Amino acid sequence: MACALALARFGVAHTNQRQQQHCKLRSIAVLGAVLPRAHPCGSVLVDPKQSARHASRSFWRCRSAQHHAEGTAAQDPEDTREHQKATVCIIGGGPAAHTAAIYLARAEMQPVLFEGWMANGLAPGGQLTTTTYIENFPGFPQPILGGDLCDNFRQQSINYGTTIYTETVSKIDLRHGPPFRIETEERVVDADTVIVATGAAAKKLRIGNIDQFWNMGISACAVCDGSSPLFRNHPVAVIGGGDVAMEEALFLARYASKVYIVHRFDHLESSVVMARRAMAHPKIEVVWQHEALEAFGKEDGTLAGIRIRDRRNGEVSDLAVNGLFFAIGHAPATAFLDGQVELDSGGYIVTPPGSTATSVPGVFAAGDVMDRKWRQAITSAGAGCIASMEAQHFLQARQESGAATLVPAVALDAAWAAQVKAATAAAEQQGSGDEAAPATAGPVSS
Repeated sequence: MACALALARFGVAHTNQRQQQHCKLRSIAVLGAVLPRAHPCGSVLVDPKQSARHASRSFWRCRSAQHHAEGTAAQDPEDTREHQKATVCIIGGGPAAHTAAIYLARAEMQPVLFEGWMANGLAPGGQLTTTTYIENFPGFPQPILGGDLCDNFRQQSINYGTTIYTETVSKIDLRHGPPFRIETEERVVDADTVIVATGAAAKKLRIGNIDQFWNMGISACAVCDGSSPLFRNHPVAVIGGGDVAMEEALFLARYASKVYIVHRFDHLESSVVMARRAMAHPKIEVVWQHEALEAFGKEDGTLAGIRIRDRRNGEVSDLAVNGLFFAIGHAPATAFLDGQVELDSGGYIVTPPGSTATSVPGVFAAGDVMDRKWRQAITSAGAGCIASMEAQHFLQARQESGAATLVPAVALDAAWAAQVKAATAAAEQQGSGDEAAPATAGPVSS
């Protein structure tokens, strides 16, 4: 620039490109400047002093973003993880995730499901695995353990062709899709659609002995566990002071002989309507300005009571209860999304009423991760069904517009019917004796 200005001052033309370049190089040499290097991808500049390994990683991040936006794959040579494509990727392992998987697998979408491993502090299956006997899920006249119900969900998903990875999603790119990139420590998946069903974990007070008595008197879901014989006609306690605590207390009052609301403040934080309902109930009593310290039990291992402290004077006393229910809110598992979809003030994914669509086209949310109100296995399953249907409609629209990278499903035409009949006839001729219907045919949808 200095050379160009000097030439212009003396009226010398400086349109010669080589002359301009020579002046620029001389200026840089005189100043001793070290300029950043441009990657071949043309989208990033890197510090020339950085290590070759770091520069290589920057380059492949750049190339990956470019190829991802173009719907093609770019792989870092140093990345030894498995790379694959999918029509639908489901993140989660509870009733919402598996219901979506079952519907999509039966539609021959070949969904990929990441159920996670101790994601959000929970085993595959999520919050449902922490529940004892479930008595209100249709189709099970006898109570079923939450873990067993999750196992049934999982097996049904596998039976219809879902690929399940017991891996936790560590990174997801929703800004450059579709296809969207989902990453774990073991693999990278590029998916045309994504269903987020990662759930929400109940917030727990870390009082003494909580793990010892969890599911042995301590719970975070009155609707799930409140009718248990363990609590019927016995006193129970609820910790919290908001609307959730009032709702839990009112529900528990149907079964318990007494319901104590243990609250650390001198006022409730719920709505006036909910507070009035709770305070008007003869079985409900508030233990004001107290906090729980620890739980203690009986010889049979069940909860016998909680030790509480008066925050006004520090006095410690025991409250005899058979049940302790936390009602201090839930934490949705959305941190891994890194703000790429719209969340509400509580961290739940925002979806329109009656829909599972998120703020990102092609990304859907189902279950407790978007439902801050009901949080039931059956409502989560329903949301998973809706998400699967909406994902299929999204894929169909993309296919019709020519934008889809994968064919979402087989065409159920005459050629397909002939293949099914031929496969059935071949199986009968082999005399396998297998009475099960061919997997390609499948039972009729309801």
